[in-house]
Amino acid sequence: MSTHRTHMTHSSFRRHRVVVLALDGLLPFELGIPQRIFGRAQDTKGRKLYEIVTCSVRPPGPVETDADFSVLVENGPEALATADTVIIPASYELGPVHDEGVLTDELAAALALIRPGTRLVSICTGGYVLAAAGYLDGRPATTHWASAEHFQHLFPKVRVDADVLFIDDGDILTSAGVAAGIDLCIHIVRRDHGTAVANEVARRTVVPPHRDGGQAQYIQRPVPEAQLATTIAARAWALGRLHEPIQLRDMAAQEAMSVRTFTRRFREEAGISPGQWLTQQRVERARHLLESTDLSIDQVAADAGFGTAQSMRQHLQSTLGVTPTSYRRTFR
Repeated sequence: MSTHRTHMTHSSFRRHRVVVLALDGLLPFELGIPQRIFGRAQDTKGRKLYEIVTCSVRPPGPVETDADFSVLVENGPEALATADTVIIPASYELGPVHDEGVLTDELAAALALIRPGTRLVSICTGGYVLAAAGYLDGRPATTHWASAEHFQHLFPKVRVDADVLFIDDGDILTSAGVAAGIDLCIHIVRRDHGTAVANEVARRTVVPPHRDGGQAQYIQRPVPEAQLATTIAARAWALGRLHEPIQLRDMAAQEAMSVRTFTRRFREEAGISPGQWLTQQRVERARHLLESTDLSIDQVAADAGFGTAQSMRQHLQSTLGVTPTSYRRTFR
């Protein structure tokens, strides 16, 4: 899996070029996400790690938004040919792309300028463009939960997962709706440059570096009877002792709930099971230690709560696609 890390040596420095494709009917909030997230990423010398360029499918000029204003885009589609990463935010005026799953001639000509090997990213319904172009055939992808059923029907070759905030499939990444674009962009910074850089970007943007759960927690469901109890205390309790064995009954006891009630409530609030959540937290803890300390693999495994190096290796291989040693070599 290509990591598209910015090329840096003692004698050279080159920013990773991100080109954002602004389509008519775009959501201004989503258009600004790449500039905000990638524009804040810096190395230890204070150098910006990304160059962000916005372009249109037409020559320079105004692009309509879904708000009461348009934006002046100063680059035409030729900018796509210079990209290391292309990002396509959502648009409410995709026309035949959304209705029939086919590209307009104008959009097809623009996408044809993208060089082979360029990383492709969509935010929310921007995934319709990638799917209509055939990039997502046979691959996993996500989009806004409200569009997932229509998306799957329109593009049956795509393996749609409506439960996640984003999907990283190597050279193609897709996100769920709106704010999930922030999660995805921070994830890309983390993938390219490590946890420390991504966390600093998140701090500057005043957002969490990693959000628990998936879209399930945002899907509207019948409102249950009012309940005061939540699982927040149990999660805080668990985070303070990740290095220890943690039983489900112990987490439930923090909320004075039965295991069954706690499990149901936890899934409603976090979007995943308590066991999946614990594994996520332990993987994040292991990543941080592998990047920021010289602890041995066995010590990292113990501190993150995996117990053995073999167990940690299996979980990182499953979650990240790499071994602990390989991950440390990449991000140290």
